[in-house]
Amino acid sequence: MQQPIIQVVGLNKSVIDSSGTLPLLTDIHLQIQSGETVAIVGPSGSGKSTLLSIIAGLDTPTSGEVYIDGCNLFEFDEDQRAQRRAQTMGFVFQSFQLLGNLTALENVMLPLELLGHRSAKPTAVKALERVGLASRLHHFPRTLSGGEQQRVALARAFVVEPKILLADEPTGSLDFATGEHILALMLELNREKSTTLLLVTHDGNLAARCHRQVHMAAGKVSEVT
Repeated sequence: MQQPIIQVVGLNKSVIDSSGTLPLLTDIHLQIQSGETVAIVGPSGSGKSTLLSIIAGLDTPTSGEVYIDGCNLFEFDEDQRAQRRAQTMGFVFQSFQLLGNLTALENVMLPLELLGHRSAKPTAVKALERVGLASRLHHFPRTLSGGEQQRVALARAFVVEPKILLADEPTGSLDFATGEHILALMLELNREKSTTLLLVTHDGNLAARCHRQVHMAAGKVSEVT
C-alpha cells in the first residue's frame, strides 16, 4: 500500500489558561494520500486551523506525531521544519499574506529566490500568466482586487511545485463569483501538478468538490466522508 503523504497519529494539543488545561485537539488520526484533495470542515472553534497549523509545522503538538512524506515532522528542530516547509509545502491564506512592498511578480519570485532557483523571474511570470495576471505583474498588492491578490497568492504557492498545498479559508474573504474562480484554479492546478490539497473551509460548495471531507467538532474528528 502506498505510504500516505500526510499521516497524523494520536495528535493532541492543549493550552493552559486561568481556568486550567484547555484541550484544543484530542486524539486526531488522519491519513492523506498523494494527490488527494481533502477539506477540513466544522464550526468555528472546532480545531480546524489548529490542526492545519500543526500539520504545517507552524505550531507544535502536546503529544502525537505528524509524518510528512514519511518524515516525522517533530523530530526536526524549528529551522529544519522551516526548511522542510519550503521544500514540500505551499500556503494560501484567507488574508492573502502578500508583502505589500513587493509587486505581484516579486511576491511570486520570492520563494524561488529563497530556494536558489536560477530562473526565478521567467518561472514567476509563467505562474502569474497561468492564473490570468499577465497584465498585473508590476502592480503592488494595494492596487489589486481581493480576487487578484488571492490569484497572486496561488501563483506564489504553486510556483515551487510543492507536494502539498495547505489552504486556510482560501475563499473566505471573497465574493461568491470570485471564490468560485479561485476554487476552480486551485482544483485545476491540483490536477495538473498532482499536488495534495488540504484545506480548511466553511464553504460547503468548496468542501463538496474535494475527494474527502474531515468533519471536526470540539477538537475531535467526528466523521470522515
